[in-house]
Amino acid sequence: MFFLRKNVTCSLTYENIPLSTPLEDLNFIVFDTETTGFQVSAADRIIEIGAVPVKGLQVQEKDLFQTYVNPNRQISRGIKELTSISDEMVKDAPQALEAIQSFFDYVESREAVCLVGHYVSFDALALKSEFKRERLALKRFLTIDTLDLIGFIAPSYDMRDLERYAMAFGTRIYDRHSAAGDALTAAYLFVELLFQFQQRGHKTLGELINATDSLMRSLF
Repeated sequence: MFFLRKNVTCSLTYENIPLSTPLEDLNFIVFDTETTGFQVSAADRIIEIGAVPVKGLQVQEKDLFQTYVNPNRQISRGIKELTSISDEMVKDAPQALEAIQSFFDYVESREAVCLVGHYVSFDALALKSEFKRERLALKRFLTIDTLDLIGFIAPSYDMRDLERYAMAFGTRIYDRHSAAGDALTAAYLFVELLFQFQQRGHKTLGELINATDSLMRSLF
């Protein structure tokens, strides 16, 4: 049996901005999620969303977004130890769709060209799966992965760990396995990568999209 599914969008500006736009004229939102586990397309749920803008190649640290999310299930001991997020912390938090809508409102108000993350496909899948549970489809969702940008700038690196990359590139490290902390860490890493990208002669949105193959990860 087929079900009609409404589409949900996150208001991003990439379709309305020329590909020739200089990187320093773009607004990005760097985000991260924490979840009850790694099977987010199955049983695991989001328990925290964190995000921070990058504007003018500067991290806007004072404009941080953070919300816990009620997963409607117990958090395992392992995840509690990893994230320091307890059942008590999420019991009165908004439900997933409400929390994600607050995040999307934040993104829209900052006029972000796209969303950025470290291993962003996981976070995008976590968001998409929360909508899918409610028979909603997330569309037009452009992301850039810092891993792809690292692969373009320094292809000799072959690891995924955010903290190790921050150390390798000499950027700031915040609380690990906290969505807000990891978003900040990823944002400072992203800014450093953009500076190195520019130093290699790449200056525009179009060049950034080509380098990271971002359009291939839009959720159409």
